[in-house]
Amino acid sequence: MTGGAEVGRAFARGLIAAMAMSGLRKVTTGLGLVEQIPPERVALEGVPALVRRIPPERRDVVVELAHWGYGGVGGAAFGLLPELVRRQGWAGPLYGTAVWLGYELAVAPILGLHRQNEPSLAERAALVADHVLYGAVVAGSAWPHEA
Repeated sequence: MTGGAEVGRAFARGLIAAMAMSGLRKVTTGLGLVEQIPPERVALEGVPALVRRIPPERRDVVVELAHWGYGGVGGAAFGLLPELVRRQGWAGPLYGTAVWLGYELAVAPILGLHRQNEPSLAERAALVADHVLYGAVVAGSAWPHEA
C-alpha cells in the first residue's frame, strides 16, 4: 500500500502511539522517574500566552489532545518514508528515538525551554523508552489488517 491511504493509516497509528505514550508516562511520572513531561513543558513554558486563553479546567485535556495530534502528524511523516525503510524492524524504534532527539536538540531550544537541573539518567531513559514505544506502534503492521 502506498500514497495517501498509507499516510492516513500512519497518522492513525501515530495517534494511537501518542496515546500509548501517555499511558506509559502516567507510570513514569507516578514512579517519580519523570518530573515534567515534554507536552506540559511546551504548554507552560513554550506557548504560555496561548495556554492562558484556555479555561484552566480544560488545559490538561487540550495539552493531551495537542500531543495526540502531534503524534498523528509524526506518524504521517513516518508513512511518507520509503516502504523499504518502514518495513525494517529497527525503523520504528529508531524513528521514535529520532523524534525524541528532535525535541531535545531543536524544539526545546527554539521554544526556549530551559531546565533548572539536568534531567537524571532515569528521566532520560524513561523519555527515550516512551519514544521507542511510540516508534514501535507507529511502525506496527498495517491497520486495519489486510487479509
